[in-house]
This record gives sequence, structure tokens and C-alpha cells, in this order.
Amino acid sequence: MVHVYSCHPFTSQQIVQVEKEPGLVCCGGGALFVVAAGGCKVEVYNLEQEGCPLICRFSTMGAVRSIQHSNIGDYLVTTEEKNSAIYLRAYTNWRYQAEEKARVGVRLLGHLLRGASVWGGVQMEIIEIPLSERPIAVACCPVTGDLLVGCEKTLVLFNLRRQIQQTSQSQSQQNLQSPWDNTQQTSSQSQGQTSGSSHNVSVLDFELSVILHLQKIKPTQVALCAGYVAVQAELEVLILKLDATSETQTLEEPLETNKDYQEEPSDFLFIPRHQELLGDRAKDCDIPISIEKAGLEDRRQYTRSFVLFRRFSPEFFQGCSVEETQLHSLQLYPLFTRNQSGPLDDPACVFCFFSLPTSGYLYSLKGGVELLSAYQYPEKVLQAVLTDHLLHVITRSALQCFTVRCSSVAARIEDPYIDTTMKACPPSSLDVCALRMQSFIGLQSLCVHGHHVVLLSAADTETPEIERSTQRRGLSRKWTLSSPKETSTVGHGWNLYVIDTVSPLTLYLEMEEYSRRYAEANPQAQGLRHLLSEAHLLLRVSLLQTSELTHISKGDPSSGAADKKTTVQTDVRELEEALRQNCAQLGDSFSRSSQKDCHLALPYYRMSGLSVTEVIARNHPLQGSPHYYGPGFLFYLKHCLLEETEQILSQETADEIIDIFSQSEPSMLVSVCGSPTMINVSPARTLQILQHLEDTLGVSVSLTITMATMMLRLGDLRQYTQLMERHAEMLLVYGFIEEPRLLLYSGGGGQYAHVCPTALARQLADSHPGLLVAAMVALHENSKVQLGQADHIFKELDCENSLQVDFWEAMLMASSHDAVIQELLFRLASVYIDRLTNSSSDTHHNLSQTSPKWKSLKSADDLINSCSHYGALYPWLTVLSPPHTTSSQHREALHKLQSLLCGPSLSVGTVVPLLDCLSEEALWGFSLHLLCSTRRGQYHSSIEKLLDRCPQAVIAYANHQLQDQNMVLWWQKLLPELCKRTRREPYNSVLLAALKETLVVVAMETSPAEFLELIPDDGTASYFLPHLLTCSQRHLLA
Repeated sequence: MVHVYSCHPFTSQQIVQVEKEPGLVCCGGGALFVVAAGGCKVEVYNLEQEGCPLICRFSTMGAVRSIQHSNIGDYLVTTEEKNSAIYLRAYTNWRYQAEEKARVGVRLLGHLLRGASVWGGVQMEIIEIPLSERPIAVACCPVTGDLLVGCEKTLVLFNLRRQIQQTSQSQSQQNLQSPWDNTQQTSSQSQGQTSGSSHNVSVLDFELSVILHLQKIKPTQVALCAGYVAVQAELEVLILKLDATSETQTLEEPLETNKDYQEEPSDFLFIPRHQELLGDRAKDCDIPISIEKAGLEDRRQYTRSFVLFRRFSPEFFQGCSVEETQLHSLQLYPLFTRNQSGPLDDPACVFCFFSLPTSGYLYSLKGGVELLSAYQYPEKVLQAVLTDHLLHVITRSALQCFTVRCSSVAARIEDPYIDTTMKACPPSSLDVCALRMQSFIGLQSLCVHGHHVVLLSAADTETPEIERSTQRRGLSRKWTLSSPKETSTVGHGWNLYVIDTVSPLTLYLEMEEYSRRYAEANPQAQGLRHLLSEAHLLLRVSLLQTSELTHISKGDPSSGAADKKTTVQTDVRELEEALRQNCAQLGDSFSRSSQKDCHLALPYYRMSGLSVTEVIARNHPLQGSPHYYGPGFLFYLKHCLLEETEQILSQETADEIIDIFSQSEPSMLVSVCGSPTMINVSPARTLQILQHLEDTLGVSVSLTITMATMMLRLGDLRQYTQLMERHAEMLLVYGFIEEPRLLLYSGGGGQYAHVCPTALARQLADSHPGLLVAAMVALHENSKVQLGQADHIFKELDCENSLQVDFWEAMLMASSHDAVIQELLFRLASVYIDRLTNSSSDTHHNLSQTSPKWKSLKSADDLINSCSHYGALYPWLTVLSPPHTTSSQHREALHKLQSLLCGPSLSVGTVVPLLDCLSEEALWGFSLHLLCSTRRGQYHSSIEKLLDRCPQAVIAYANHQLQDQNMVLWWQKLLPELCKRTRREPYNSVLLAALKETLVVVAMETSPAEFLELIPDDGTASYFLPHLLTCSQRHLLA
């Protein structure tokens, strides 16, 4: 569908004063090139000055049949006819022909001028480019300046080179440099530079690079852009991508030049079927194309890939002649984005356009081939030219403009946040629109440069109707173009127009004014949204254009560069302000849109920079609507209130938001009240609305907690307590899972820096710490809060040494993630050690006068009974840790740490470095070090230390630790140690009792022979005889 808007794309019009009737016209580099009909002279006019004054004129070597200009290198390329032969020539340094008698050099491709021709300074050069076939079409790459020539069976690619020629009185030397740097695009650089000291001359040249051999397709037009090659036949378009690699292997494909695809004689007319193949499917087009590398100095290898193939079927039923159904206006167009840095050698987007007389087609090639727009013309179009924001087309009697979708594609490449909740842009599939038509008489050709549109018109007094003698009955099976008619010189008038188009910003302002009339008539009209979207894309084009100017001004050291840069920056600020206003209007449109598009209100409002208060002011209730507010507006409000932000709303705005949701979506009130942006809401007024909601929908846990929060803000602790006691603690935990922001909120910024507890969380920390810990554990296990965020909350509550430790202990019971468990075990062990260190001085004071520094929610016994990571205390630890020798807090920390060391999960190796700060002088400190040694399997040293410090615990230690595979230590380590020590202290009752218990165990576990070997030979054998007798009797019974 094509929308029609009565906007004015043109601003002024002037007629170029040309002496003779123009035959061919082209423009580029700020100049207009005019070739007289059938003549051999080119006249150049300045497009940038009022009146288009003549710059220069020069003669060609033959009658010009086609002419094109390349901005890269500032050269002209022509096909010329002389003596019935067609030649291809390039004209460089043509600006030096301001005087017609200036020197001109003529040379072949690759052969530089020498001698006096170079010593005389820079001059215009005519480069003869030899070809083995007759050239049919020529194209210049707008990115690199390379030249593509289409012949009947081949496409020939020439690379643009810059030659530095060093001259002296005796010799001349050539140095081949890299391909033309596209940052050096100014005419002064392309014309060549001469150094007075070294006599260096910079000249342009071309190098034959690649030949593509075609079969089954005959080019009528070609195009080249950044490696993309487009070929247009009468009813077919084929686009290839040439890629250069540094591989040394041969990548050339076998040439099939001997095959002849001639049609067999037939009495039937075969009409090709319509076909469209995009991307990888284009290789199925059945058009063989082979590559022949022709460059002598180019070491790169080339590969080709098919990008697009489109074939049309002629529509004879309309009564059109063959030539009226042919394709024309093939064009490849590059577009650069603002975030591109460095040389502009790789455009972010490449577009392809081609046209039939009744319809045109615009494709995006890079990043996936896609048909962007199909243009339906109201009448037969003779020619079309694509620009970054408009498509210009001419009919026999009018110039018309259509909008294009190039900026929509470029915007999505430039900004990855588009099509998210952050940013938006009208889609590339948006219907195009036609702008106001400009009438002319007898238009023949069209060319565009910048904001200048050049038209050639010739009014015939005779009706130039082609006789319909070649209708169906006389149609040939070969599609042939009729030869162009010679223009009669009698009775014809001609004109050459230069029409200036308005800037995209000016066109946007007109569309913006145009949209106001739509808004007054019907704010929900689709036409209004379409018009605003068109205006949005125009602004994006303007920003792309200013970015290119900024990029160029950065490398311009001239005195006017600073002024130009300042002007560009001012334009950018104006464009960005206009873009914000447009986004606000689009947000207004989508805020009341249907459910399909309502989500777009959010990104457009965000791009507008409007505050929530300003957006609310723009969205008044709709009268007579089933919903008071538009779905897009409600969608915007939900995201603004649910997202993490530091914006705090005023009480007036917050109260209005409560009213909005109470009328539109009452079920969202709990989430809305929990938003940190609503901190200034009136609690009394909100409480009345929540009470009415409870009466209507019934009691819910999250609603009760929200009402309790409002009571807390009013300072009514009695009502607050009554509300919190309505539900059991576990139900309250479920309520916090449903709405976590009742406990904590995040204002964005750093990872944990802006996570803060609410007033309700602070109250729970004082009155219901167990509920707070249980809620935080539940939030963590339901992925509502991270471990680091929970730690930050407890630090904000000043509970990092109490409730935070209780939270870690509770997390050990609930968590099933090994990484989290190991982290928590290490943290708890560190805390317990720190508590033992800080509380060790309590033993030197009166315990009744020592105030507790912390109070745990869970005792050591509770943790041992409920958490598998806490192990039961080893029996021998009770001997080493006698009661009532330390404070209760000290004993609690000691038992928890001992329990962790007795458990199965704590890695002892991570704790040993932390225990270095604990002395072994006290038995409780010794017990911890002994526990670590035992867990690490150091039983020999542990037995020796235990006998040294606390021998009364050695039997309890051995009974628990020396079991199974460690049983042999009873007689291999413990018995010898006891024998040795009792010899030194024969009257030590503790050692004698331990020796007696040890002999009982040894007698039960060894054979008589093994027991005999254990009896020492120091004359004390009589002491061991009763145990030997017991061992023998047990052995006999067994």
C-alpha cells in the first residue's frame, strides 16, 4: 500500500543555460556534466553555486554514448563511438580544463606519461581502457572508486589505483601503492599533487583485476558497490558478492566458454516464469558464472557467492510492447552509520534498487537479503534514482518522490537496543508514501547529486507514440531493444532543470505540522501513526548525514573546519531535540493503541526523555472507552514502576498512579505500592483504597503485608501487629516471595551498592528476626535475591554479626548448590573463629557482668539436629571443653565450630590457616587444632599431643577415632606410648588407667602370639600376664 501526503520535497528550481541541446547528462563531485546531442564535447557546470556557472569544457575523442562520474577519484568514464567502434575511456584531472587550450595527455591503461608531459605539471589525462568485447554498461563503485564494465558475455572489474610518479631531469620512476584510500575523496587530492622539492606527481590509474564470464544472461545495466556486483538484463536481475582472500591456492573455476546456449527452433513462444531467490537460494538460478583472475600484481584470490536473483514475466495481456516491460534504473547504494570509525571502506548497509515501468523494488543486501519495499507507480516510470531518504522517479510528465526505508535498516545495525524495551524504530516493512508531484513536459532523464535533482526535458510537437505493429502476432522470441529514435531538430524545445530538494529536517517539520491536522481529526487514525513514523525515519537520516559531515570535518585542517564542526554540532542538537519530540508523539499514539502494538509506547516514551509525571499529563482518560486509560500507557507505567530506578515520584504523582491502577487494573496495586518510586505516596489514602480492594477481592497475604506497611508508615504499631498476625509465618514468607520489594528494593547502579531494605524489613529485624531470615532465605532460593545482595541488606540493617550469621546458617539448611554451600561454610567458620577470638577475654571477667554481644536464632544443638553439614560432637571433645569455664557466647561459638569440623562438608584445608590466630594454651583452642589434625589423618602426632596435654581424654579419643583400618594404632602407637610414659611416671593414675584400658582392647583384638610380641622386656611382664591370659582364653573360645 502506498500512502499519499501533500508534502513539498522541493524548494527551488533553476534552468541551466546550455547553448546546445543536451544529449547526455550526469552529475557528481558538485558538478553537472552535459554532453550535447550527438556531440564530442563535455560541458561542466557548478551545481553548488547559484545559476550553475560554467566550470570548464573539454572535447572527447569520440561521440559520447554514455557518461558516468565517480566521486572516489573524481574521474569521468565514458563509452564513445568513432568509426563504428565503441571505446571505453576515463578522464582524470578534468578540472584543469578551465581553459580549453590547457594541455591534455592521452595514454593507455597502465602506461604513465613521461618526459615533458609530466614535467609541465598536472594536466587532464584521457586513459584508454582496452576491452576484448564491446562495452554495454559501465558502473563505478561509490565506496572504492573501482570500475565495472559489462559486456555481452563478461563483466570486467578494474581496481582504481593511485600512482606516485617521481620525476627528474634524467629519469622517471613509478611506485604502485595500495588501492585508493576512500578517505581521500576531495577533488584536490584526486587531481594529483606535485612536490616542488622531490617532483612527485600523483596520478590515477586502473588495474585489471577480475573477469566474470556470464552465460544465459545478457547485461543491459551493471552496478558495483563494496564487493557487490549487480547485473540487470531485460527481465532479470542477478546480484553477486565478490570476496578477496589471501589464500595461495587457485580458486578459479573452469571456464565453459565453448558451450552455446542457443534456443532450438520452435513454433512456440516460451515465457520465463516469475522467480525470486534470496540469499543462499540464489545459487539455484541456473546461470553459470565463472571467475578468471586477470590482475598481474594482485596476489589475492577471488570467490563469488550468489546473493539475489529476480526474474519477471512480461505481462502481454496489458497490451504493452516488449520494451515497455523491461527493467531499468539498477542501483547499488551504500549507507554508513554513526558508530563507524576509521576509513569508510565498509558500509554498514548496502541496498539494491531496480524498477519496472509500473513498479520498483528495494532490497537490503547486507546481514541477510530482504525485500524492504515494493513501489507501485501511478503511471509508467522512465527512470528512478535512490537516495538515502527519497526515491526520485520521472514519468513523461512529472517528477515524483517516494519515501524509502534505508534508515530503518541502518538504525538497527547502528543500535542493538532497538526493538527492545529501551529503544524503538519504525519497521522497514512500513508502507511507503508518495509526496507531492511536480509537473513537467517531456521528461527524458534524471540524475541526482546531494540535494540537487537534475532533469532533462524535451517537448515534442509530434506525438512520440510507437506504432503497435509489434504486438502479439509479430513478437519475436528474442527479447530485443528497439533502437533509440533520433530526435528531430524541428519543432522541439528542451530545458535542463536543477531542482533543489528540502533537507530531511525541513521535510520532517512539514510532516509534523501535517500530523497535527490528523491528530485534531482522529488521534487514533492509522494515517497519523504512519506519518509520524515517516517523520521519525527522516530524522534518523538527518542524523546519519550529520555524522558523515562530522567524520569528514575531523580530517579537515582548514580554517573553516572549526566553524563547520560547530554548525554540525548545532544541527545535531536540533535533530536530537526534534527526535525526542517525535518519540513523544509516537508514544502518545501507541499509548492508546490496540494490544498488538501497545508495547511500543514504552521505548518511544523512554527515547523522548519525558518523566513519568509528564507522560501521565499527556494521557488523559478516554471518554466512552471501556478502559479509562490506553493499554500502551498502562504498559509503560508498569515497566517504569517495576524496573530498578532511582527516580522518586512526588506525592501528587504517586497518588494519581494509585488512582489510575485502582480504576484500570486493581490487581496491580500491591506491586505498584511496593515500587521504590512510590515512597512518597499518601499512606492513609492508599490504605483506604487497599481496604476497598480487600473487601472486593478478598484477603490475600501480599495485600495484608502491603496494608501492614502502610500502617507502619502511619506509625500505628498496634494495627501493624494485628495485620501481621493474621497469617502464619510460612504464609508471610510466601507473600514476600510473591512481592520481594516489600522487603528490599534496588535503585540500579552498582551490583550491590543500591540494594536497600525497606522500612518493613527494618521493623522485622527488631520485632521478628526469624521471619526476616526465613524470608531472605526463601527469596534467595527462588532467585529473587543474590547472596551478595542479601549480605548487603543485613549490613544496612546493622546486623552483619548477628542476623547475617543466622541467615548463613539457615542457608546451609536450605541450599543445595555445592558452590554456595562451600562459600557459606567458609564464612561461618571465619565468623566462629572471630567470635572465639573476641570473646576469649570474657573468662577474665565476671560472667554475670558480661553482656552478650550477639544472640543466635539457632543453637549448636538445633543446627546439629536440623542441618546435615553440622556433625555431632565427638565424645572426647567434652573432656577437652569442660563447661562453665567460658561465657555462654564463647561456648556457643566453640560448639558450632567444633560441629562444623565434625561434619562431612567443611574442607579442613581452608580452615587451618584461620586457626593460626587461636592459641593452643587453652584446652578449647587445643581441641580445635587436634580436630583439624585428626580430620587430616595425623593420628600419630594427635595421640602424642593428647597424651602431653590431656591424657584423661586419650581413651575416649582412641575409642572414637582408632577404629576399622586405624585399629592397629592401639598396639602400634598408643600402647608403646603409654608404656614409655608409665615407666617415667609409675604412679600416674591417669596413665595407668589408660594403659589398663588399652591392654583390654589389645587383648580383644590380637592373637596370643601377637600379644606376646608386644610385652616389653624391661622386667614388667607380670603386669601384662592377666591380659595375656584373657587373650588366650578368648582365642581358645573362638
